[in-house]
Amino acid sequence: MKLGCFSISLAVKDLAASKAFYEKLGFTKYAGDEAQHYLIMKNGQTNIGLFEGMFKDNIMTFNPGWNQDADTLDEFTDVRELQQQLKRQGIEMMQQADEAGQGPGHCVFTDPDGNVIMLDQHV
Repeated sequence: MKLGCFSISLAVKDLAASKAFYEKLGFTKYAGDEAQHYLIMKNGQTNIGLFEGMFKDNIMTFNPGWNQDADTLDEFTDVRELQQQLKRQGIEMMQQADEAGQGPGHCVFTDPDGNVIMLDQHV
């Protein structure tokens, strides 16, 4: 199962303070908009998202259709197919992608310890 680009999406209290902290670790702004309360930071092939006030807990995020540089892949497994595969394996969805849809979509589920995982397809 190929899930695409991986990042950790962090629920932060102060976007500016978090940005400054991760810059000290060598991360640079890659995408996002402070005015919209989120940034995507990059250090080599490591991606982190900083999200102020958007969700309660940290989320492991996979982006089907993207590589680690957010370049669109020529071939990938659509989020709806991944969702169906996971459901067949007994994984319960907290949020589901519209299985009749195409293009962007997302689904959300948890691991056995309650860690939130999101498959978030942008293409």
